Amino acid sequence: MLSFPLLAYSIFAFSQVFPSKPSRIIVAFPPGGAADIVARIYAAKLTEMWGQTVLIDNRPGASGNIGTEIAARAPADGYNMFQGSLGNLAVNPSLFRSLPFDVLRDFSPVTKFIDIHFVMVCHTSLPAQNVKELIILARAHPGDIAYASSGSGGAPHLAGELFRSLAKVDLLHIPYKGSGPSFADLLGGHVSLTIDSIVQSLPYIKNKRLRALGVGSSVRSQLLPEVPTIAEAGLPGFEIINWLGLLVPSLTSKELVNRIHSDFLKISKNLEIRQRIIGMGADPMAQTPEEFSALIRSETKKWAKIIIQARIKPD
Repeated sequence: MLSFPLLAYSIFAFSQVFPSKPSRIIVAFPPGGAADIVARIYAAKLTEMWGQTVLIDNRPGASGNIGTEIAARAPADGYNMFQGSLGNLAVNPSLFRSLPFDVLRDFSPVTKFIDIHFVMVCHTSLPAQNVKELIILARAHPGDIAYASSGSGGAPHLAGELFRSLAKVDLLHIPYKGSGPSFADLLGGHVSLTIDSIVQSLPYIKNKRLRALGVGSSVRSQLLPEVPTIAEAGLPGFEIINWLGLLVPSLTSKELVNRIHSDFLKISKNLEIRQRIIGMGADPMAQTPEEFSALIRSETKKWAKIIIQARIKPD
């Protein structure tokens, strides 16, 4: 049995040699999307800090469940990290009847490091200039106003159902296979509105092809300071943020969790990184492992209620 001084030395020595080989961040979505872009920004900085290559391992499919399962079964050695999101960590456990993993059992949260902000936008033909007018219009024409989403169970769909629930209105949900097709039909006037990321929406707001009614977070966006939050514009209690966080397999040592958390904290404070992330319509964050764990639990509870109430089924 190791004596205390020897045990302390072994932990110290181990922390000094990590990392000694390439590592990976598993991303449960395809290349090119917001989640992938953010992961690559952080991986490049980690590679620079660690002096070892940090690869992005894209494992898309099944609404993020394929990549999540792979990450849950990966060795707990610090070299296998996982970028999780609101969808695959807090929504999918309620959206799917059974999953081959348990988020709370199989992962150790490291940190939430990105908040991706949403905005409600409508086609300019919709006779509503703000959220209050939209609610009045929707109540006068139940089921006639169509909103687009990137697919059933995705964050834009959940945002729409949260709006329906809080505003007590009947909107028609039109799911698409991704945000790109949903915006194409919105721009063409085939649907009336959507609640999607500012990254996706900003160009069309700036060129006045779409009208911004409200942002989904609890505070106004730095990119759209003139646009009120949906809550302050007429719907108290509305809030949706599509966050990204880092996790590791649950048996990963506390020392490694703390080391990785510390380095992600440094990246989140880096001015160049902050400017790049904010320019995408997101905010760099730095939650503690305990705060991130509490967030996953609270968000799971929040969205389970919406999923059950709206009877949302996966595509």
